[in-house]
Parts: sequence; C-alpha cells; structure tokens
Amino acid sequence: MNFRTPRPFPPVILDDVRGAQKMLSGVARVTAMEGSRHLSELVGAPVHFKCENLQRTGSFKLRGAYVRIAGLSPVERAAGVVAASAGNHAQGVALASALLGVRATVFMPIGAPLPKVAATREYGAQVRLHGQVVDETLAAAQEYAQETGAVFIHPFDHPDIIAGQGTVGLEILEQCPEVRTIVVGIGGGGLAAGIAVAVKAVRPDVRIVGVQAAGAACYPPSLAAGHPVAIDGLQTMADGIKVGRPGDVPFGLVQELVDEVRTVSEAELSSALLLCLERAKLVVEPAGASPVAALLSDPRSFRGPVVALLSGGNVDPLLMQRILTHGMASAGRYLSLRVRLTDRPGALAALLASLSVADANVLDIGHVRTDPRLGLTEVEVELHLETKGPAHCEEVTAALRQAGYEVTG
Repeated sequence: MNFRTPRPFPPVILDDVRGAQKMLSGVARVTAMEGSRHLSELVGAPVHFKCENLQRTGSFKLRGAYVRIAGLSPVERAAGVVAASAGNHAQGVALASALLGVRATVFMPIGAPLPKVAATREYGAQVRLHGQVVDETLAAAQEYAQETGAVFIHPFDHPDIIAGQGTVGLEILEQCPEVRTIVVGIGGGGLAAGIAVAVKAVRPDVRIVGVQAAGAACYPPSLAAGHPVAIDGLQTMADGIKVGRPGDVPFGLVQELVDEVRTVSEAELSSALLLCLERAKLVVEPAGASPVAALLSDPRSFRGPVVALLSGGNVDPLLMQRILTHGMASAGRYLSLRVRLTDRPGALAALLASLSVADANVLDIGHVRTDPRLGLTEVEVELHLETKGPAHCEEVTAALRQAGYEVTG
C-alpha cells in the first residue's frame, strides 16, 4: 500500500538544511563515521556508524535547538525560551541558549535521571521538575510560555528544528558518498524528516529506513491512517524515541520521503546496546541503538553500504546496568538454573567443581530448604551463571546432568 501523498509546498527544503549547516559551523561537531566489521559481516556489505552520541551534549538535539533559537527575533530572545524534555532536548536547548545569550527554562519530569538534570543545569538553564510523565511536563512548559511570553521550543515539530537535524544527512553524504541505505531511529520524526529532506534532494536513490521501539510505535498506524495518530500505553526503555504521536510537520515529510518504518523489540534494543559497547567501544542510549537493533534483527534485508545513525549517548548509569544485564541474558550470556542436592557437607563444593570444569562463572548462589516439594534431607540451589553464549549454556546444563544432578530452569 502506498501511504505517500505529494506535498507541493514542503515546510523544509534542501536550502533550509544547507542554511542550517552554515549556521551550525563552529557550534555543532562534525561527528565521526566509524566502520563496524561485525555488522558488515552480518549484512554482507559495509556498515558504518554515524556517531551523534559523540556530539556536544551527547546527542543530535543541539543542532535543531540552536537553529530554532538563533532564528528568533530580538524581542523573542529577550522573552527567553522554555522547553520540556526528559533529557536530550533539554540539554540541547540549555547549551544552545547559553551560546546565544538567551535565558532558558526547562521543565523535566520529577523522575528524570539525575545526570541529565545536572547536565541541563550546568549548561545554564533553569530546571523545573514537574509531572510524573513527559505529557504533564509538556503541559506545564506550555502554560509557562503563555504566562510569561517565553518562546516554547518544541523538540521536533517545527521547520527550524527539522532543518537543523537535517544537517546530519548532509554530513553522511559527505563522509560516505557511496551510501545506499541510512537507518535512523524515529520518535516524533524530526530527525528522520530532516535527514530525508537533505539526502533525497541530493541522492534520491538512497533508501531511508526509520526504526521505532515496538512498545512506542506511533508511525505505523499513523502512516496507515494517512495522518498523525496518538497511541497510549507506551512501554519502552528507549525514552529518546518514546513519543505517542508524530509531529504534524515531520509527519508529512516522513510520509513522503522515508521509504520504510520498522519496529524492534526490547530484547533487540538490549542486544544492540551491548554490541555497541563491546564491539564498537561506544556508549549509546537505547534510542540511539535502535538502528543497530534493526540491522541485527534482519541483516540481509539492507542494501549496503549502510549508515546506522547512533543518535545519542545519554544513558543513566543505573539504566545502563539493567540494560546490559538484559542484553547479556538475551544473548545467552547468563544462565539461571536450579539444582537439587543432598544436604550434607561437601555437596555444594562438588557442584561448584563441576561448574568449574564446565568453565562457567558463578555470579550468585541461593539456597532453598523450606520448600514442601523438597525431601527432608534435600536442598535446592539456585545458580546464576555467566556463560559464553547459547551453546555454552547447553554445554553447562548437559555437563551437570551427566554428573548426576537434577537440573531445572
């Protein structure tokens, strides 16, 4: 089914993106392009990472925020700006405002990660914590704008924001002129729309693939309906693309210029983040790893050379710990099992010796003696092991059973 409806007067064109690129010279970094041998082997063609996780403030958001604020009139600048964000947009607005000498107020959810709150303050913005979810925070920021006259800086639904984000696309064409596919995460759509405007105007043959978290995928139903559709019950660790409704401005551009929108699972996001850390030595947040998740889920469906955009690296250390654990479990690097033993001296030592022979690393041990299913002289040992992958998990389990142990999952 063709979802595209031609737009005779697009809100953003290539000249807008080129103008934004000139404006951002000396402000935003031209971020590195790094090759990935592992993904290249899976895809069967060169795969490169565009590392916006190494951008100032840790994400691409500075680009759009700076272009939007720089375009304000002197009267608007004097009134200050206000934004609502759980992290990346907040930091982009804070730094852009500081560079341009504009007063900035940023509303953030009460539960926003402390490192992101601290960074936003350090960039010079006044931070106000309000609401438990971003929708409540957004409403508070818009109310503040109405009361004070401050200009509300939307994270994705404005032509200037889209033009700024589109400068990433121009850099990709300069750094990898042979590119045939660009894979980019989509939340509200500003980044994907900007990249599509820039790239399709110069290289209409390049395929643009958008990626959403399956638990927060507002674009597939919106594209099917032909207009932005709001969805409820968003559930994903990728807060950078956790948006319930596409932006009106970027939606039309995505509808017209983006070739495909895919979704990825939480397990795929975890595995992608783990790959970025272990194989590429890059710290990437879940939203930034979504293009890698798409490549891992169906590598042979992408025409190369491929550029996967790592959109940000602002991840809370505690969340990173949980995600890495989840990612290692999804990759078969953790094994949890239960073993029944006779409750006598030396029984546990013998079990651990068997695990040592199988080359499994014991992370945690728990004992259960009060379960009514156990015999009077039995104890159940719960083991959490670090392994080398799915095949090793099977080898460890087989070795224990061969040694005479009753093993359950």
